[in-house]
Amino acid sequence: MDIGTIVIILLLAIGSIQGLIYGFILLKSTKYNRLANRILAIILLLLSYRLSIQIMRLFGLGYYDSWYYIMIDISWVYGALIYFYTKAQTQSNYKFPRKDWIHFLPVIIQIFCSVFVRLQNLYWDGTKESLSWLGYYGYVVWMNNSTIYIVSSILIIVYSYKSQKLLNSINEKFEINTTKLVWIKRIIKSFLVYFSLVLFVLLIDLVIYKSANDGSYFYFTRFYYYPFFIGIAIITYWIGLEGFSRRNDPELTIKTIINPEELERLKDISRKLENAMENDKLFKDQELSLNSIAEQLNIRPYLISKSLSEVYNKRFNDFVNEYRVKEVQSLLQNSNNSKYTLLSIAMDAGFNSKSSFNRAVKKQLGILPSELKIKK
Repeated sequence: MDIGTIVIILLLAIGSIQGLIYGFILLKSTKYNRLANRILAIILLLLSYRLSIQIMRLFGLGYYDSWYYIMIDISWVYGALIYFYTKAQTQSNYKFPRKDWIHFLPVIIQIFCSVFVRLQNLYWDGTKESLSWLGYYGYVVWMNNSTIYIVSSILIIVYSYKSQKLLNSINEKFEINTTKLVWIKRIIKSFLVYFSLVLFVLLIDLVIYKSANDGSYFYFTRFYYYPFFIGIAIITYWIGLEGFSRRNDPELTIKTIINPEELERLKDISRKLENAMENDKLFKDQELSLNSIAEQLNIRPYLISKSLSEVYNKRFNDFVNEYRVKEVQSLLQNSNNSKYTLLSIAMDAGFNSKSSFNRAVKKQLGILPSELKIKK
């Protein structure tokens, strides 16, 4: 075995092993983005499987021995998986609806064609006449041309565009505040750019080189075959590493964009809430709830929640407790209150338990309640 072959085996093995390890880790990842992680795991495992086939062939396995018939390429599924990965990352609680199963039709066709063509080896005796018309030309198109790679590249490009279109439609309808979107775009772009380049080379090979050489066995095998798989190994290695490091990233927070009129309405509600807290000191009511303040202000509860979410990016309890903590700090500044315990001051500010007071202080100020007296 020459040095060049050894180098190729090492490069392919690095990508394959990396994909297998991180693929299995992502497959078992359940904390966040469970479906998306599993789809990415399947992509990694399939890429690793394909790299492993090439490694075995470099060792002389997988051509016309028993391995040959189980090494069925299923590369036509990658495009659909990229699209489903994008959906799973950008749509909460996404599940495969029945209509989406149609996207797996190409890989079913590929498996059928692959099995049919490989079975022709059972009948072929070295002559064209030993095979049926369909068997002979099916074998020529499938095995003596870069048909598999061309169709696979086209599918990946098409589905990458579909994924980009999906992301753009989400950007138009939603406001997504997360850097994770950048990671999804990078995955899509890497597949789109790489397989656009691959398709360009394949078409040049098919149209120019093959025509110039009277239809001889496609040149892709001779000049671009292993560079192509080295590129796949690099992509597998990178996606595995990044996917592993981001497997527990929080899911995308998608917030509907509010039109200007509705936003102004919500701001008006927020001003009424501020007035109720600052002037009427409603926060001092220990039994204050979303429904009770909604009744006092004659505003529907869901509008108050929406106003707090859109204007302040806060929940109702956090909004009210912020005023209560400030009130505690204000009361502690008054020397006349030094005779009272911290808990009694907290109760006077509107807290109804020691635990709720402790949680609010730690969440808002990042300190223990006992430190409030020190900081006064």
